[in-house]
Amino acid sequence: MPPADAPGRPPLPEGDAKRAAVRSMFDTIAPHYDLVNRIMTFGLDRGWRRAAVRALDLDRRSRVLDVACGTGDLCRDLAEAGHHPIGVDLSAGMLRHARTTAPLVHADALVLPFPDAAFDGAVSGFALRNVVDLPTLFAELHRVVRPAGRVGLLDVATPTHPLVRAGHALYFGQVAPLVGAALSDAGSYRYLPRSVAYLPAVPEMLAALRGAGFSAVERRALSGGITQLLSATRDRP
Repeated sequence: MPPADAPGRPPLPEGDAKRAAVRSMFDTIAPHYDLVNRIMTFGLDRGWRRAAVRALDLDRRSRVLDVACGTGDLCRDLAEAGHHPIGVDLSAGMLRHARTTAPLVHADALVLPFPDAAFDGAVSGFALRNVVDLPTLFAELHRVVRPAGRVGLLDVATPTHPLVRAGHALYFGQVAPLVGAALSDAGSYRYLPRSVAYLPAVPEMLAALRGAGFSAVERRALSGGITQLLSATRDRP
């Protein structure tokens, strides 16, 4: 069934309709995506991405897949850390506006066009809630990451402290969409706070990672709990 959302709103799309809506949305906002990101996060997104790269704990020159790479921010962070990134994204518009020298592939993250165990690790920046099926994504990551390889997955979160949660709800639900509307596309940035409803509860996400074949599964809250970082190790056969 569709994820729960505020009453009175049309239901969030599911399945193929969600895939098409996500692709269209990111194609639309691609030209101003980086600018809006920096303004909306006050630059905190840089630290979040670097935390994801550190969580991999891989040797330099490791081959790392950036899933839903967008304009290539995480690819650049991976390269700065000495790794060899490859990006994949569903949105051709985002790839056209990418600012990275890493190889980029236009593909669905749920059907990755790579052989088994092709990567030492994988990262993803704020894409978990945008895929059609999260367990399928985790299964694909398990398939393309080598045994003992690592993953670091970022997404939004809901703070647990009441005051932080209230302030974040006001900013994320009301202010951020206005910023997005002023600089880019209003409809896309109204979707942003609603899309949190797609994310399962934390225990369910961690259980899904373990069920896909990952161990050492951890979840870290970043910046007071407005962002979360999931990390895990691909089990050996």
